[in-house]
Amino acid sequence: MRSLPYLLRSLSRHYPQYQTSSYPHLTFLLRYMATSAELINPSTTRLGWIGTGVMGRSMCAHLINAGYTLTVFNRTISKAQPLVDMGARLAQSPHDLAAQSDIVFSIVGYPSDVRQVLLDPTTGALSGLRPGGILVDMTTSEPSLAVEISAAASSKSCSSIDAPVSGGDRGAKNGTLAIFAGGDEAVVNRLNPLFTLMGKVNYMGPSGKGQFAKLANQITIASTMVGLVEGIIYAHKAGLNVPSFLDAISIGAAGSKSLDLYGSRILKRDFEPGFFVNHFVKDLGICLKECQSMGLALPGLALAQQLYLSLKAHGEGNLGTQALILALERLNNVTLGS
Repeated sequence: MRSLPYLLRSLSRHYPQYQTSSYPHLTFLLRYMATSAELINPSTTRLGWIGTGVMGRSMCAHLINAGYTLTVFNRTISKAQPLVDMGARLAQSPHDLAAQSDIVFSIVGYPSDVRQVLLDPTTGALSGLRPGGILVDMTTSEPSLAVEISAAASSKSCSSIDAPVSGGDRGAKNGTLAIFAGGDEAVVNRLNPLFTLMGKVNYMGPSGKGQFAKLANQITIASTMVGLVEGIIYAHKAGLNVPSFLDAISIGAAGSKSLDLYGSRILKRDFEPGFFVNHFVKDLGICLKECQSMGLALPGLALAQQLYLSLKAHGEGNLGTQALILALERLNNVTLGS
């Protein structure tokens, strides 16, 4: 079934006397036909997934477990092997993956990676996607790039949704991610059976708005993490039992998802990445760039970015974001547990 925009353009081109703008009931009928005929389900919908790292592997696994046919691509093949073992097929390039898929998801590292895997004219997914196909980029990336991808997809009678996520590795494993979606609301609604397997989708507006929402989310997390580790350092220096302190504040006004996710990990010196410091530095850098364009001054964001940059400078960029405690320990010449 062709996409709705394709049907409308074809009708207007071949039968100019029936301009759909003059026949709203016809537009409604075509929209109903397109939506009804293109219901997403495991028996008819082929999925592709680009990026099988910490987050992508678990998110993709939910789709496989729901019975969907999956083709996967990852530059490091070993990272895709667990999904292949579950029944996914391995593609040699994003182009080849898209040629075998109706809907292509991507969750990679940086905006440059997004551009390469989706828009490269030879190997990118869009070059292999047939008319009516959908790109869903779940990477935290630049809003302007999301708009560019949407325009490129539209020129090929395809659709594109920017749908970055929040919730870390635990949210990915448990299928409880917050998903921020930007693009055509009808397409987002159509994708809901897939999004529901990964978490809760929140429609934020047209293309790029999903990315803006995720960046605002990262700004909120950044200052929350600084407050969390400063509170831990203060409690330690005051001679409190830090685990008891964290337990006490968790049910009060200072309680937060960051505390729930990372409090115990920090105390255990567990810095395994649920979300990489390197990627958070990237996200906060994009936030600061957007702030400059908007004429915004957000000092909490700037401070957090500098502290996370200090982790990267110490060679700790591949640790999880909870490793922020290391920066505060160095600043104060203390170590928890000492």
